[in-house]
Amino acid sequence: MISSKLKQIWYGGDYNPDQWPEEIWHEDMRLFKEAGINVVTLPVFSWAKLQPSEDTYQFEWLDKLLNLIADNGIYACLATSTAAQPAWMSRKYEDVLPVDVDGRKRTHGARTYFCPNSKTYRRLSSQLARVLAERYKDHPSLLIWHINNEYGTHCYCSNCAEAFREWLKVKYGTIERLNAEWNMSFWGHTVYEWEEIVAPSNLNGDNRNFQPMAIDYKRFMSDSILGCYQGEYDELKAVTPDIPITTNIWGLFNGLDLQKWGEAMDVVSWDSYPQMNEPMGNVAMRHDYMRGLKEGKPFMLMEQTPSQQNWQPYNSLKRPGVMRLWSYQAVAHGADTVMFFQLRRSFGACEKYHGAVIEHVGHEDTRVFRECAALGRELDLLGDRLLDSEVHAEVALLFDIDTWNAVEMTSGPSVDLNYLEQAQKYYKAFYDQNIAVDVLSPLSDFLKYKIVAAPVLYMLKPGVAERIEAFVRDGGTFITTFFSGIVNENDLVTLGGYPGKLRSLLGLWVEEMDSLLPEMRNSIEVGEAFGHVQGTYECGLLCDLLHLEGAKALGTYGTDFYAGMPALTVNAYGKGEAYYVATAPEQRLLRDFVRTLCEKQQITAPFQAGAGVELAQRVKEGQTYTFVLNHNSVLAAIELGQTSYTDLLSRRDVSGTVEIDPHGVMILQIA
Repeated sequence: MISSKLKQIWYGGDYNPDQWPEEIWHEDMRLFKEAGINVVTLPVFSWAKLQPSEDTYQFEWLDKLLNLIADNGIYACLATSTAAQPAWMSRKYEDVLPVDVDGRKRTHGARTYFCPNSKTYRRLSSQLARVLAERYKDHPSLLIWHINNEYGTHCYCSNCAEAFREWLKVKYGTIERLNAEWNMSFWGHTVYEWEEIVAPSNLNGDNRNFQPMAIDYKRFMSDSILGCYQGEYDELKAVTPDIPITTNIWGLFNGLDLQKWGEAMDVVSWDSYPQMNEPMGNVAMRHDYMRGLKEGKPFMLMEQTPSQQNWQPYNSLKRPGVMRLWSYQAVAHGADTVMFFQLRRSFGACEKYHGAVIEHVGHEDTRVFRECAALGRELDLLGDRLLDSEVHAEVALLFDIDTWNAVEMTSGPSVDLNYLEQAQKYYKAFYDQNIAVDVLSPLSDFLKYKIVAAPVLYMLKPGVAERIEAFVRDGGTFITTFFSGIVNENDLVTLGGYPGKLRSLLGLWVEEMDSLLPEMRNSIEVGEAFGHVQGTYECGLLCDLLHLEGAKALGTYGTDFYAGMPALTVNAYGKGEAYYVATAPEQRLLRDFVRTLCEKQQITAPFQAGAGVELAQRVKEGQTYTFVLNHNSVLAAIELGQTSYTDLLSRRDVSGTVEIDPHGVMILQIA
């Protein structure tokens, strides 16, 4: 349980009362209670109001507001307000302002626009956190601390360059080792003094020319920003050791080492903003990734919109029922909160058209408010039934931020190779068959799973290959693909033949990689059926030309000069099997392939369901709760068999063939 103070699913979101006159606060309390809101996140962007000058604080307005929400039975996700520094700070202390990758010194404005290595910013942000903690440590509304907001700005200023050199000294110890690990003899870039190392901005050319340096700089930036978070965290913990602390991750992105960030948070929280046409498997994968950052513990859905975004090219409304559906999808994948940005719609600046529970009209007689209030009543009735329940998966997908960065920065083999898209394709193969997946770092413990998939495992960090071998040797099924096992953690190629340290496990050697033009296609021919895999499948993007060294070919290329060469292989290794997909196949092959492997490992979906119906389960104290989510705009059906279930939302008993409304939701437990 995130906090023992509120023993039900947290329901609420971002509230910006400092944008409104006080008389509206009281009307908001009435509307919040009508909507079932029990948590408000505030004051996320109020540093300038809390601290109008370096020596002056103004807390009276926040005192009044926190007392008001407490009087109305509402709790506070209390933010430290450090995401947007006051103008006086940017004006007085030049080191606070960041320099972008093109070498431009930014002026004051926007948000999270601060240099993470500014000693001034770190001092004043930590100081504000301490003052807030001291003032509100005993306030009855305080539920959880929310540090900053959607961290991510990278800086290339001289202070960061100096801090980068110090970071490198700690990591490599000697300049000789750094030269070796970065392969600085390439293009004659050997350095002899630490001061010769500069930040890899676009001022010194394409910052992808030296990938080891650029990747290390991204790691350094993540650590630097984490240092800002840690400074505030330490101050809050010193005063309020029993209050959990989080910061909201703004999505699955490669600007931060999210694995490290997950470890630093008491509870992971993130902001989910899919587009209208976003494949729901992609959204489910992000939820599963966030859950995996804390080894399967429940996470917080900190932000979503109740209706529409304002910053996408096309800001479509969520159709009736979709907000509820997507909220329950988050809960199904491990969220113990359902929260929005924003509770009352701003009337000015860049988020005035971002959706809200309370629209510009200012009253409850809107479709969006009615839907939010209905969801609030449902969540209230669920009580604490789902809190701290777990997702039990037998399949793991390995996903690595460093690999993502390395693939993105590499100078080959194809500009169309997208690491995230390849991971999503393999996740989708399981998701479409309603097989639960844990999305994990390759450094996580994956030995307990039956199937581990690691598409485009380009970068092999120390110890990972050995742990994969142990997993397969003990009976596991491992899947990887083209462009795997190629480099070490510093993006240096592992010599001796691709796929490097995975060569023995996979029983093959890749001699060449063919990069196909966008209009080019090849095929995978499966003559002798492998389970559900049979016939001809289209493939493209990249094609590995490989030689078998103990592996067995399940499928071969259909055309080009390498027609007949292996394209899909399996290698017996100990008690398990390792599969290699040597190209990027159409989704149909992955569907048939995954179905076959799941049947071999006796991994099944909870029920039979048609396309577009998502099934997910959470387990608590021996009780299984099955979520049925109809992502279709038409009626759908599931087959429950003879067992009788109770739908916790409609309170009716169901069995046999059950229809579910368009965008409908059911949460089933055995009656």
